[in-house]
Amino acid sequence: MVVADFIEQLLNGITVGMVYVLLAAGLSVIFGVMDVINFSHGELFALGAYFALSIVNPLGAGVGFWVALVAAPLIVGLIGAAIERTTIRPLYGRNPLYHILLTFGLVLVINDLIRLVWGTEQQQLGVPEYLSQSVEILSVRLSLYNYFMIVFAALLAAGVWYLLNRTKYGMIIRAGSMDREMVRNVGIDIDRYYTLVFGIGAALAAVAGVVLGGYQNVNTGMGSSVIIPAFVVVVLGGLGSFRGAVVGGLLVGVVQTLMRTYNEAVIANFGDFTLALPDVEGLTIYLLMIGVLLVKPQGLFGTRGDESEGGEGELLVGSKGALLETSTKKRLGVVLVALLAIAPFAALFIGESYYVIVLNEILIWAIFALSLDIVMGYAGLVPLGHTMFYGVGAYTAALIMLHFTSSVIVVLLGAILLCAILAWIVGSLSIRVSGVYFAMITLAFAELIYSAVFKFEFTGGSDGLLGFEALMGIGGIGVPLSDIEFLVLGYELDQQIVFYYFALALAVLSFLFARRVMNAPFGSVIQSIRESEERVEFIGYDVVKYKRRAFVISGGIAGLAGGLLAVSPSTFIISPDQTLAWVHSGEVIVIALLGGMGTLFGPMLGAGAFLGAEEILSGYTEQWRMVIGTIFILFVLFVPRGLVSVPSLLAARFEDSEEGDPPLGIDESEVNTDD
Repeated sequence: MVVADFIEQLLNGITVGMVYVLLAAGLSVIFGVMDVINFSHGELFALGAYFALSIVNPLGAGVGFWVALVAAPLIVGLIGAAIERTTIRPLYGRNPLYHILLTFGLVLVINDLIRLVWGTEQQQLGVPEYLSQSVEILSVRLSLYNYFMIVFAALLAAGVWYLLNRTKYGMIIRAGSMDREMVRNVGIDIDRYYTLVFGIGAALAAVAGVVLGGYQNVNTGMGSSVIIPAFVVVVLGGLGSFRGAVVGGLLVGVVQTLMRTYNEAVIANFGDFTLALPDVEGLTIYLLMIGVLLVKPQGLFGTRGDESEGGEGELLVGSKGALLETSTKKRLGVVLVALLAIAPFAALFIGESYYVIVLNEILIWAIFALSLDIVMGYAGLVPLGHTMFYGVGAYTAALIMLHFTSSVIVVLLGAILLCAILAWIVGSLSIRVSGVYFAMITLAFAELIYSAVFKFEFTGGSDGLLGFEALMGIGGIGVPLSDIEFLVLGYELDQQIVFYYFALALAVLSFLFARRVMNAPFGSVIQSIRESEERVEFIGYDVVKYKRRAFVISGGIAGLAGGLLAVSPSTFIISPDQTLAWVHSGEVIVIALLGGMGTLFGPMLGAGAFLGAEEILSGYTEQWRMVIGTIFILFVLFVPRGLVSVPSLLAARFEDSEEGDPPLGIDESEVNTDD
């Protein structure tokens, strides 16, 4: 029976693994050909399942399932092709970061569209009754649907492999992935093939969604739940490797299933000593991912080295093309801080004290976005797991308040110190790789910490931590934040307003500290590394050391933001999803680009714009994420240097209008060409 149980779980793992194969195959093909890291792949997966629901429900499971298995992927494939033509194509030649940013915006748009059209309730996708029957083979009883999933996914994967390796279209696609300009020079419109590749990748994701929807259920969170394991698969197998996607998908599916089944299983008893498997469910695949990236960044079957970015475009920072003088910026900064200082009184004057809570959240995220700008906007590193420092800072602050002291000074210093140490450890390992591999390894570390939090009793597991309170003081001398309340100019200042001024002071100090560091010789070296790491290394600087130091500074400031979240009077609980979920890393990157990377103040302004828009839009529509996602996509496409670049763009536009445009139908380059 033990052998039969093991075989049953192995087959269950292969079943889930084949879904990962289809999902990862699309991701891997898109990256291998187009160098696009598609974070919206999970939502296209969910979209396939929901389109299948719309087909199966009216037609019935018997016929509808088979129709949906063909029609839903075709629909999603067409949507994918439209996405490539309208949003992805204009970004070719830019830094791969912009593909990640754009597709994260698509995540917000597609997920909210799903909620709008199909609702938020979990639904079951019907499958033909005969596929639901159980079958016993060699004492192993499984549903016939399991065997169908394995066989169908295997046949489809074999078909895609044949298309890529044994057809004319596949030959052109593979040639385009190696040298797209050469393909164009021989008269082939490679852009059309890119559209085809993206459509095929989207269709494969949709097939996986339909198949898994019939196996489990269909819900609005299914896309975000599979995208991270899918990236684990493609990293393990090798970015761009179809064979790697197959092997990696099966490996992850089997490992996940076996670890879930045999977690803490007893191996043997030796008197009072029991030998059992460790409780590492949820951690194993991320440890594998980190190990592979450190030992062999190109994956098991990948051919690219860790310098995958090659001739990638530069990061478009907001500091370039600035319109205002430095002195003018300083004066505007002083004015902005003064306005923020009187903002709580303005809120009390109009009777809307709730706005103070919103401002507190903006200040916390402004510090968080500032921390990211140090490594992304200045050092040119793109961490997809930056929320690990925010979350660890919040947990550290809450644990200190619960078990040691409530002093806000000790609490925040502890959060900063621990996150700086964590950043040194993670940075020392992550900086060994670069480009998309650096982004992936930081994502793996963040997911590892996220999963680990559920394992430890002292972190509260999925329930989180609660019952903590900050003391405004030190050494036991001070006043609990909740007890602070006094009158100023006839206005009652409560704990929220006191915290606001405290957070505002820390935000200003954090900005001044970061500006001092970036204006020092250290900052000049960091910015030079962003421009050309090879040149900096050639003139004698230890590039690894400088990047690690920037990472430590960034992690410490992010820890401060997380600590402030725990100290905030509005925070009653610190939970994993609130602080450590991967989506927060995406949100803070959105905020940084929205404001303007490489400026320090731009991301802080971006925090105000993003959270302010969220607050306003959520009062009018439940689909506010879709609106914000659309705005963000437009920014990536047309205003990549962020809000801080808008004045210079408007000035340039105004100058062009004064000079006059070329006559209609005449290209400006033709006017300037000498015959």
